Amino acid sequence: MEVILLEKIVNLGNLGDKVNIKNGYGRNYLVPQGKAVPATAKKIAEFEARRADLEKAAADKLSAAQSVADKLSKLAIVITHKAGDEGRLFGSVGTHNIAEAINQAGGVVEKQQIRLPHGTIRHLGDYDVDVNLHSDVTVTMSIKIALEA
Repeated sequence: MEVILLEKIVNLGNLGDKVNIKNGYGRNYLVPQGKAVPATAKKIAEFEARRADLEKAAADKLSAAQSVADKLSKLAIVITHKAGDEGRLFGSVGTHNIAEAINQAGGVVEKQQIRLPHGTIRHLGDYDVDVNLHSDVTVTMSIKIALEA
């Protein structure tokens, strides 16, 4: 299936690129989400007429993500959790807990934006967590997991 991308998709292409993808990916995800349109002659003409508006919207999203990134980079996040004698947590700290702590500290993120490269956190200590705000904007935040008093 050949589609025209209406926004930048990681590992696929940029706004306006014509790419070949598997039928199910286009039919079930990209087209219903409004991220792409089928590459027919009529749709190509419509896209070219709207290209400037789409590029402006993409630039606005990027600048908004940059401003959120600046705000998040100034935050210090400490999450308290119950743990055993050796520093092993009772349970774990996942993306939901981290997103909740960031939002309470004044940031605005969703749990889907948080990337934990080594899985959930199961020990006390300091960890670096990536927050993916935009396909071009990723912030690395330092998270401290402390013992609950």
